[in-house]
Amino acid sequence: MTLHLYNTQAGEKQRFEPIDANHIKMYVCGPTVYNRVHIGNARPVVVFDVLYRVLKALYPKVSYARNITDIDDKIMAAAKASGEEIGEITRHFAQAYAEDMAELKAQEPDIVPFATEHVPEMVAMIQALIKRNHAYESAGHVLFAVQTMDDYGSLSNRDLEDMLAGARVEVADYKRYAGDFVLWKPSKDDEPGWDSPWGRGRPGWHIECSAMIEKHLGRTIDIHGGGRDLVFPHHENEMAQSCCAHDGERFVNYWMHNGYVNIDGEKMSKSLGNFRMVNELLGEWQGEVLRFALLSAQYRSEVNFSQESLAAAKQTLDTFYLALRKLQDVVAVTINPSDSVVWDSLLDDLNTPNAVAALHGQLKRLSGADDNVKAEVKGQLLAAGALLGLFSDDPEVWFSAGTNADEGAEIDALVIARNEAKAAKDWAKADAVRDELNQRGIILEDGPNGTTWRKA
Repeated sequence: MTLHLYNTQAGEKQRFEPIDANHIKMYVCGPTVYNRVHIGNARPVVVFDVLYRVLKALYPKVSYARNITDIDDKIMAAAKASGEEIGEITRHFAQAYAEDMAELKAQEPDIVPFATEHVPEMVAMIQALIKRNHAYESAGHVLFAVQTMDDYGSLSNRDLEDMLAGARVEVADYKRYAGDFVLWKPSKDDEPGWDSPWGRGRPGWHIECSAMIEKHLGRTIDIHGGGRDLVFPHHENEMAQSCCAHDGERFVNYWMHNGYVNIDGEKMSKSLGNFRMVNELLGEWQGEVLRFALLSAQYRSEVNFSQESLAAAKQTLDTFYLALRKLQDVVAVTINPSDSVVWDSLLDDLNTPNAVAALHGQLKRLSGADDNVKAEVKGQLLAAGALLGLFSDDPEVWFSAGTNADEGAEIDALVIARNEAKAAKDWAKADAVRDELNQRGIILEDGPNGTTWRKA
């Protein structure tokens, strides 16, 4: 049972060797809470939720932290535009984020640190960087001096000049070098701020994660994850700060990054106006549909979101839930994660497409299967679902999603009326009821245990 993960810094898939096999430590960058999150923000949550489930099946203890950035210029701008207090905005959107991710069947991390609760730790790390001559104060700012780190750029595999040419670098006269980045910045009177040795101000973005990781997980952690867009500058700068604050001590053993989400074949971007917000999508589709669509491609690849891909995800999930509904009276065999048909695929750098293919293979076994095979197949589906975060709904709940109690009762009454018509050999009435339900998007399925219905 060997886990292999693609390490961004090494540029290759590697065998996972934990620092301490009794306690795995993983950190994933969370959102800046000034608005609802888009589907691109959800992909790392789903990807690393699967990894979290795999790690917990492999090791006795896993500490998974995912932060909340609740101080940022975008948050300040949102507060100014709305007239709300910053704290109100961040509390509201942090809660909304948690609710949206729960709808995607993501487990809550063990640790959810908020940036504003860790300013003293950030100040202490900045002081350590100044003491070691890796940072300097200038015009009320404190900046990290990137030229003081010999291997700066090793994560993104770029040299300094390449990074300056290919990145949005703030040009400022208080910088010694254009690539230096802000650790601390002064706050105006009407902006939030904290007292520090450099005056009243607030932390830069990058220092937050370094300080929170050290406090909650330690100086060196096993896995750090996030979207590919964070490789540079965010994760590059995190690594620089943490290594230099601790005299070159290693910061992260395995860096992992998921690919982008495209919308209708195009990169999701503000300029194209094609952002799809998670809560809006949840108004159209069940959370597991979004999750399944995000897992349809291997996590390092780009994944395309469209009405067609979501409909395909829904149809595939319907197939699995139909099988589980037919197996409702079967007592499932208990399957350990290591005996799951998806286990080897997930150990191979979370190869979710192969895992789904293995699940389809289980459905083929049901044709003409005896009770023992049915019990094993059901156990396999449930065990795989626990690892992938799928199939957690009762099939009846799944197929009646979006139906209120009154509508459900009405459909049930029509099903009974049809069955009574069939019993009386009134085929015309039975067909008329079926046609009426079909026009409403309700599919009837007759089986040995009676008639069930589901939404198309």
